[in-house]
Amino acid sequence: MGLYQNRIVVKVGTSTLTNDIGQNDLRSFDRLACALSDVQNMGYEIILVSSGAIAVGTNKLKMKTRPTSMRLKQAAAAVGQCSIMFLYDKFFNDYDKTIAQILLNAEDMEIEEKKENLTNTFDSLLEMGIIPIVNENDSVSYTEIESEDRLFGDNDMLSAVVAILCKAQKLVILSDIDGFYDSDPRLHPNAKLIERIAEIDEEVQSLAGGAGSRRGTGGMKTKLQAAKLATAQGIDTVIANGKNPAALYDIIKGVSVGTLFSGKAL
Repeated sequence: MGLYQNRIVVKVGTSTLTNDIGQNDLRSFDRLACALSDVQNMGYEIILVSSGAIAVGTNKLKMKTRPTSMRLKQAAAAVGQCSIMFLYDKFFNDYDKTIAQILLNAEDMEIEEKKENLTNTFDSLLEMGIIPIVNENDSVSYTEIESEDRLFGDNDMLSAVVAILCKAQKLVILSDIDGFYDSDPRLHPNAKLIERIAEIDEEVQSLAGGAGSRRGTGGMKTKLQAAKLATAQGIDTVIANGKNPAALYDIIKGVSVGTLFSGKAL
């Protein structure tokens, strides 16, 4: 079976869900819920892959800075996961939508039986008009939190894996910048946005740079890895600015927004 033409995976990062001082950005939650709900009303199936549990948990626990030890990060993630789902439930409910939570570990994707069960769960939820919200299970898994290469890299790689698992036609990664540039726009004011990339080769990878924002853990490098994984399976991947989720309307119409990595013909 090919890709589901009306199925979209959207990944949102910590930098979109928090403001410049690291507090929860409630307008961002609201705008995201509104856009995703509206796109679903247009006949699309939506899966949201969301980061932010540690940051939201840090706020809830009134910690002055993001925790550095593994045990405190996992505690913050456990608290934050409750809070972030409460916020999503509140805002999606305003638009008459039901959400579901799916927490994953790397092993869930590697064991065939678990993978099949997961696919069935996603399909059942989507058939019922429910929006699944996915995160790595940070409170028990240390791969994303601690691993130097970050297996799922702030959920960028996880979003690609979910898109492949669910046979989504499109993966949209909402970042804290407008797309993929020829140099870091935060350091180089003359940096140019690259609107379309057909092949993620060594030259493109060399432009990716290092880590992302101080509140998140995923930089452009992990987004490129995710795009490479998804496009290899024929899935168009778009990197766009998460502070403007209404860009999804243009993306589904095929209007140029951010950077499009074209899915390979299979």
